[in-house]
Amino acid sequence: MKIKNVIAIALLTIGSIVNANAQKLSKFGGLTEKKIGPKTIKVPYTDMVSYLGYASPGNEDETRENKKFYYIYVWIPAVAPELGIRMMSPVGKAKIKNAIKSKAYTDNASSSEYFDTYITLERSDIFSKDKISETAVSNAKWTVLERNDDSSEMPKQPSGSRYNSLLRYKSEASNPQKALTAGLYRIGFTTYKTGEVKGTFLAQVAAPIKLPGVVMAKTIEALKKEL
Repeated sequence: MKIKNVIAIALLTIGSIVNANAQKLSKFGGLTEKKIGPKTIKVPYTDMVSYLGYASPGNEDETRENKKFYYIYVWIPAVAPELGIRMMSPVGKAKIKNAIKSKAYTDNASSSEYFDTYITLERSDIFSKDKISETAVSNAKWTVLERNDDSSEMPKQPSGSRYNSLLRYKSEASNPQKALTAGLYRIGFTTYKTGEVKGTFLAQVAAPIKLPGVVMAKTIEALKKEL
């Protein structure tokens, strides 16, 4: 076998391994830790909602902090002690059970494009689903509770870099501004680096308790249809 062929096969093998790593998600654990033998693990969240989407230039919701931000709106129906958010791009061949699939994702599921994810968890001052409207949301006060750029807990991207994101936020019940009450939230996402956001992504919202009625949608119109 020629040396060139050997090198080509080796590169393909390495690429396959990196790609496999990029598509495999571990269990999503919360802030509570438990010791099992010599290891200390984060106790897995018991409730999780998954959303598959596709971001493309020109479809951003807002430009802020000199970045093009996209939003996924989330209705949380009850008080939560803690929320976990994570995002992975690209989705690749990852198998996600019971995920909400946007039309944009369905139309672009085979895309290999991806971006360096940067996420925020934001809470609005809308606490009743009856108050949700395009106008109310655009005029709402949004508070950034937590943010994350790169997480070593997330799978590597096809480039080999750990540029996927994960955050956990614990409610501060004594502080109304930082408490996880029932209400309208959003996941803000963009890319840490200057440039366009383009590619498939998986966004997941998780909690340590069952929260029946959590709804995720890319637009307010779609969210209202699910409520």
